[in-house]
Amino acid sequence: MPAGAAFPKRPPAAQPAPGRNDAAIKRWLNEDYPQIAKEAKREKATIYWGDEMGLRSDHISGTSFALKGQTPVVRATGKRFGCNMISAITNRGALSFMVFEGKFKNATFIEFMKRLIKGATRKVYLIVDGHPVHRSKAARQFVAENAQRLRLIQLPGYCPELNPDELLNQDVKTNGLGKSRAANKAELISNVRRHLYRRQKEPHVIRNLFREKHVRYAA
Repeated sequence: MPAGAAFPKRPPAAQPAPGRNDAAIKRWLNEDYPQIAKEAKREKATIYWGDEMGLRSDHISGTSFALKGQTPVVRATGKRFGCNMISAITNRGALSFMVFEGKFKNATFIEFMKRLIKGATRKVYLIVDGHPVHRSKAARQFVAENAQRLRLIQLPGYCPELNPDELLNQDVKTNGLGKSRAANKAELISNVRRHLYRRQKEPHVIRNLFREKHVRYAA
């Protein structure tokens, strides 16, 4: 390097997400989840991965067609509205879900767990993130009252990439909403439900979600 030339600056080191614990994540992958899987097998339980998300009428995904030199246009209503969904999937291809309006509250989560264990033939291990509702006193009490049929397990903090159900969320946004535009909230809810009902009849699609590299450990 010529005399007086400046050394190239190194790019700043990537900073971990606030609250993310890499040691806890490593322990989850190498110790915690393998142990959970062994216990589920011993109890003949089914492991479900759960998550919830909000859906908006102005969500755009995919590509659109337009003549050369023209900007693609997706027809949409000027109104903004939304709904929410909670779902849980297994690596065998099972899918349970609820589509609801309003905020995600304790009562909503408890109702979902009630439906989940009602339709299950085996004990349910439900793995979720650290959302305050998942950790609420009401949720813990419900799980304790149904301990013979339900176990609630939390992922380490700030690691959504380890939850296979996040991939279902992406599927709903991309293929459930996609380029279509609901005219009102009722139509939006209907579109989401219709897509999820279709996925319930396509267990191979749900199983394929577990083939993604970052969630393959749960397959």
